[in-house]
Amino acid sequence: MEDRENKVLLYACRNCDHQEVSDSNCVYRNVVDHTAGEFTQVLFEDVASDPTLPRTKSVRCASCGHGEAVFFQAAARGEEGMTLFFVCCNPSCGHRWRD
Repeated sequence: MEDRENKVLLYACRNCDHQEVSDSNCVYRNVVDHTAGEFTQVLFEDVASDPTLPRTKSVRCASCGHGEAVFFQAAARGEEGMTLFFVCCNPSCGHRWRD
């Protein structure tokens, strides 16, 4: 998280109020630990807070009406080609849909 007043990057716990100054400029890091035969799954709970994914305000969530969503392309199970997925950016919603 960013401390704009002191102009520093902080590590902030999502479960409590603990914060500490970051020793790195890395904003987001996703470490995938799996064997070569396993597939990587997208965790939709984490997608809306991922700062590396593009956001759009040209869609509206059908569940809560929020006007901002994260979007990405991925292969859908049982389908050929890529599918465009959207995830609502409202923290209390997290609704996902595809185009």
